[in-house]
Amino acid sequence: MPIVNFVKEKKQVQVPEGANLRKVALEAGVKLYNGINGYGAGLNAVLNCHGLGTCGTCRVFITKGMENCSSTTIREKVQFNLNPMEQAAYLGNEDKLRLACCTKVNGDVDVVSGPELNLTGENFFS
Repeated sequence: MPIVNFVKEKKQVQVPEGANLRKVALEAGVKLYNGINGYGAGLNAVLNCHGLGTCGTCRVFITKGMENCSSTTIREKVQFNLNPMEQAAYLGNEDKLRLACCTKVNGDVDVVSGPELNLTGENFFS
């Protein structure tokens, strides 16, 4: 069975193959909805799309094991390319940013939940 390692929370969870990353994280007590750099987390926890892939607030970095995840969905591509707030996190991280609600786990992965937006960093204006 695959193991999901939540890096920030220092939690490891064994999951069945094909498990939805959002559901796994919420069941493990991982807070996915952190708002914008920490602001509005409580609001996002209530007003998110509940796994439909339309709000983009459950973004995570897959730091290890991206090959063990399902391929990027159309909904993710739309969020990352059209939503200005998601672009701030996506630029420079195209190879590791995913939406937890759209990601199926097929093997061991390391996940960083709630990555901050890169509003002032070197990748934002590139």
